[in-house]
Amino acid sequence: MTLTPLTRAARLRPGARVAVVSPSGPVPDDRLEAGLDVLRGWGLEPVEMPHVRDLHPELGYLAGTDEARARDLEQAWCDPSFDAVLCARGGYGAHRMVDLVDWSAMRAAGPKAFVGYSDITVLHEAFAQRMGLATLHGPMVAAETFLKDPDTQESLRATLFEPESVRTLGLRTAGVLAPGRARGITYGGCVSLLAADIGTPYARTSARGGLLMIEDTTEDPYRLDRIFTQLLRAGALSGVSGVACGSWQGCEPYEEVRAVLADRLGGLGVPVVEELGFGHGPTALTIPLGVPAVLDAPEDGGPGTLTVEVPALI
Repeated sequence: MTLTPLTRAARLRPGARVAVVSPSGPVPDDRLEAGLDVLRGWGLEPVEMPHVRDLHPELGYLAGTDEARARDLEQAWCDPSFDAVLCARGGYGAHRMVDLVDWSAMRAAGPKAFVGYSDITVLHEAFAQRMGLATLHGPMVAAETFLKDPDTQESLRATLFEPESVRTLGLRTAGVLAPGRARGITYGGCVSLLAADIGTPYARTSARGGLLMIEDTTEDPYRLDRIFTQLLRAGALSGVSGVACGSWQGCEPYEEVRAVLADRLGGLGVPVVEELGFGHGPTALTIPLGVPAVLDAPEDGGPGTLTVEVPALI
């Protein structure tokens, strides 16, 4: 099956109410408060869903029970007073709750902006596969990068309010692993979560017509090799048009990571850009998923860019 453009949600305007959810790991109170203040400074009205600050009674790496996390997402989405749903943090846990969500009810509620990355990759894939909805691979409200890096904040703010102003994406340092130019539909996220999706009921079985956006954190080079090899053996990268790599924070040494990327992705015969500037790194640009885009990997070695053909939000 060839990837096609997904339904886009409406942009935000000052005064918009946005729901904050914790689908994965527990959220530090101080960082959440700081992130909410940033949103208020943009003229938004952030509202915490009931279980945002929960801690699972036995499994301390989860923000409350699977059922509670699923209900928060579902209720936030189905509440027409919210214009967007923003994740508080990643961590781990989205795989545990994704099948507890009533996706039929959410589909009936219609589109709205959804933002997150890292473990939230599981939900990006669910929104794409189960709802046909474009989403935003962007920083979480309580993420340290969001709180500390002005470029990260501005990328998300501009995407939410003025999406036509952020059509060409990428840091000036973005390089080229394999040159060329490709067009396709953006999809992807944290590559270990994409691999973990293989074999599940709604997993992609083809990447035909897709521009793959990938990044990860704290994975040794040999583990990244295993992840990419699994994706290749499963046919999950079959037909991909191009690959844009974000950050590989904590996956040192980068020279070895780069060698893995060149080895595992080079055989695809498609353009590959490295260090585009999204994910767990010091700057986390907001990348629309589910929209047509062009990946440029210049022959002279850079800088590589991703240009979306339509604004992320309408």
